[in-house]
Amino acid sequence: MEVSKNETITENENNEAGFAALGLDERLLRAISDMGFDAPSPIQEQAIPTEMSGRDVIGQAQTGTGKTAAFGLPLLEKVDSELKKLQAVILCPTRELAIQVSDELHRYAKYLHGVKILPVYGGQDIVKQIRGLKDGTQIMVGTPGRVMDHMRRGTVKFDHVHTAVLDEADEMLDMGFIDDMNTILSELPEERQTVMFSATMPREIVDLANRFLTDPAIVRVAKKELTVPEITQYYYDVRPNRKTEVLCRLMDLYEPKLSVVFCNTKRKVDELVDELKSRGYYAEGLHGDLSQAQRDRVMGSFRKHLVEVLVATDVVARGIDVEDIDAVFNYDIPQDDEYYVHRIGRTGRAGRSGTAYSLVVGREVYKLRDIQRYCKTRIIPQAIPSLGDINEIRSEKILDKAVEILEKQDARLEKMFDILDKRIFEDEVSSMDLAAALLMMHMGEMKTEDDIADARVPKNLDELGKRYEDTERPHGRFGGKGSRLDGKKLRVKRRNEDRGDDMVRLFINVGSRQRVKPGDIVGAIAGEAGVSGQVVGAIDIRESYSFVDVDRKNAEKVMRAMRNAKIRGLTVHMERANGEK
Repeated sequence: MEVSKNETITENENNEAGFAALGLDERLLRAISDMGFDAPSPIQEQAIPTEMSGRDVIGQAQTGTGKTAAFGLPLLEKVDSELKKLQAVILCPTRELAIQVSDELHRYAKYLHGVKILPVYGGQDIVKQIRGLKDGTQIMVGTPGRVMDHMRRGTVKFDHVHTAVLDEADEMLDMGFIDDMNTILSELPEERQTVMFSATMPREIVDLANRFLTDPAIVRVAKKELTVPEITQYYYDVRPNRKTEVLCRLMDLYEPKLSVVFCNTKRKVDELVDELKSRGYYAEGLHGDLSQAQRDRVMGSFRKHLVEVLVATDVVARGIDVEDIDAVFNYDIPQDDEYYVHRIGRTGRAGRSGTAYSLVVGREVYKLRDIQRYCKTRIIPQAIPSLGDINEIRSEKILDKAVEILEKQDARLEKMFDILDKRIFEDEVSSMDLAAALLMMHMGEMKTEDDIADARVPKNLDELGKRYEDTERPHGRFGGKGSRLDGKKLRVKRRNEDRGDDMVRLFINVGSRQRVKPGDIVGAIAGEAGVSGQVVGAIDIRESYSFVDVDRKNAEKVMRAMRNAKIRGLTVHMERANGEK
């Protein structure tokens, strides 16, 4: 048989019935209600009744369409909680997705007593998994490699399996699991139901379906369902060296309790986490180089709100399944349109509203325009908030806390009144002046606004693209002769060609080998010398040493203060660079 010849079920535009109309068990409906879902998504609306009839199904759906419930709810309907044998196998491309699917099935099975669901994946102790399989697991959610490992060991028995699910089959194909999928399906009982979900249908997946699925119904979801209407999407036109500053401004302005920041590389995740921590944010990173134990620790802290900012790559995005994420930040614009959809889908979960912010640099405007067209969504341009906006918000927070203390009428306030009255009388200052000085001390030094971006906000992405074309030159930052953006590894560096006579270049004996970042050097100088970070100019970080430009009139003060200073726990030595007077 050929997949293309089978019945295709498409979205019903006018169906407004809820989950109750799908014939699901009352216990499942209670769990669905607890999770805050009112009505099924189009893929759920079409796939669930078809699967419950026992028919094989091919679902063509992108991420973020609710496909876990589309195959998970009918599967839970079929599981016999009295039979302590493996009854269903779900294959996922990554351990993050396996964990996410398992967690979601556990939530749906909240009132189904006796149903055991076990995720199996590489990186976790296999002895623990073997013990779980022997302990009466009925649903196994696993990656193909680890499932094959259990098959070779003889620690998994398929005799009672009545359902097989391939989740994101095309992803498993791309990751080289096609042979494993063939082997696993070949070992399962012939009398079973097979459900396959795949965003695309390459030839190899079609061949797999023709071999292992019997007369499957094909359920398709239109691309207009790719994004969630409750997610408001904004973008900001920024300069490359100002991305972190803009990110921090946005977080300070909107104060998301939990947020996820996406970067395109593992190195950038690590660098950004260090920068955010140095600025006082509770941030942790999540990427493919971390062990499973490290990932579990980070995600556990994030779920408990001990970590407020999670910085991640796309590889681990599927494992970020936390319902109360307020905002997603695209620090880097993703290379794949579908990654954008999956990223912003981390917020606005379970019917809640959410916000996504994208930082656009140079040519990335065209990529974001493609994403906007692909997702059939609107990404709204915004002006970068000024430092004045941020300072005003910070001062309001401090004053709000002060008012809260006043409202509590703590007896200790009387003591404070006496101290202030005495000081106001002795120094002949007003209470207003003293309050303003205390507020300034609490806030730290208020920076002045720098030229962070074009003050005019583009009306849309097309206008931003036109602005970029008008300003682009064949040489310099974005390409052409002399360009450094050729894909080679670049070291962290701030340019110093414009250093004038009012600046002095200083040598410092730590560099990239000691994982020193520009923020570490600025923070050490400002903290030890008691000067503003504005006296620091260009910073050039080499492998084992660095150069930093400082204001000439503060140079001696900085060098004296840095004699006993430490950066990243290392005692440092600072002196004038060769040729400096």
